[in-house]
Amino acid sequence: MDTEMLVAALVFVVSMCLTPGPNNLLCAAHGSQHGVRETIPLTLGMVVGWSSLGLMVGAATVFIEENKGAFRTLTLVGAVYIAYLAYKIASAVPTDFNDNETERLGFRTGLSLQLVNGKAWIHFLVLMSTFGATFGPGYSSKALLVFLNAAIGYPAVIIWATFGAMLSRLFSTEESARSLNRVMGLSLFAVAVWLVLPH
Repeated sequence: MDTEMLVAALVFVVSMCLTPGPNNLLCAAHGSQHGVRETIPLTLGMVVGWSSLGLMVGAATVFIEENKGAFRTLTLVGAVYIAYLAYKIASAVPTDFNDNETERLGFRTGLSLQLVNGKAWIHFLVLMSTFGATFGPGYSSKALLVFLNAAIGYPAVIIWATFGAMLSRLFSTEESARSLNRVMGLSLFAVAVWLVLPH
């Protein structure tokens, strides 16, 4: 095992997992509306989805890197899906002030989001192409990187869900809660716009 590469990989994974992105902002928004406990199914879908994606990217890194057109199409589809989720969050009525509960996002949403999550694809492409041999040669090294990523990434989405739930307590009136939903929705929409801009 290359210790220096492992430290570099850890710095990369921690920074990518803790910075705002579709998963983190969606967890914060969902946590603000429904609380951390109700957000756990969504987070479990995310961890299964991104781990599956990581294993797949590890096996097909070269093919994906060489097909930029397909990657661009995937990014656009992801941006549209994220924009849709942003709209649902921004227009949601705060649960505490309405007899009709707003829609809870579950395991399937968290799972399917990863397929079109541009940040997740970029994350794993960089992780596999740069740090793929950290634990040695072969596919097992890449699988260990995916496990490491899940061990860091799952607590990160729980932290963001907790952050969202804490914000909802600060915004305790109906109007302030609506404002929080709009801010969360706009933040997620900004991620969708960022995904389609040239980089």
